[in-house]
Amino acid sequence: MKSRNRQDAIVRTLRRTGTTTIDALVREVGASRSTILRDLSALRDEGYVIHAEQGRGGGLYLDPGSVQATARLTVAEVFALIIGVSSMRAAGTLPFSSLADAGLAKIEKALPPDKLRDLRRLLDCLYVGPLAPQVDTSTLGEMDPALLPAFETSFLERLFLGFRYRDAKGAETERQVEPQAMLILPPLWYLVAWDPAREDFRHFRMDRISRPEVVEGTAFRSRHVRFEDGVQPVRYA
Repeated sequence: MKSRNRQDAIVRTLRRTGTTTIDALVREVGASRSTILRDLSALRDEGYVIHAEQGRGGGLYLDPGSVQATARLTVAEVFALIIGVSSMRAAGTLPFSSLADAGLAKIEKALPPDKLRDLRRLLDCLYVGPLAPQVDTSTLGEMDPALLPAFETSFLERLFLGFRYRDAKGAETERQVEPQAMLILPPLWYLVAWDPAREDFRHFRMDRISRPEVVEGTAFRSRHVRFEDGVQPVRYA
């Protein structure tokens, strides 16, 4: 388990149980005692107030007031929330979409300037809108379960993505592309990528991609994606 995931698990355990012990965290998180102690130290450095009772069997207690002041989402996590809320709004038929918008606005107001700049760069790569009524979704197939984690890694870390693609006529080709943007038209979403073999941008429908694989060590530069006039990037922050 990665250090951030371990630390998140520790905070969740302390909030759920009120008090706990080092030994209990060792069992809960599946890490050594020394690792748990390092994680507790890192959490205190972030501003979490974690009290420790000394002595054999002493417990740990998290001051609940420090959680609200300290909890921070990463830029990628806020970006993921925007994707979800934007998709809800584009679908137009899901409840609570306006409340989700309001909650997201509060989160974004709290972002420091450096994270806000990073978020804006990601938003330049996100396009969400309603699906045109003439688009036929009767052929919508199952998405390869490996696509989401592969795409997320490739997109965020700017690494090439290789996969097999089946076009609308059923012809299959092997591709290795630069994932530059997302076009989300619920219930469809498209990987918008620069295809070096064709020296142009291509749209790849998610359910026609199979055997996706991140190509390690092949970082690419960001490119400006041009869409039709009616398609605009998402703007929040």
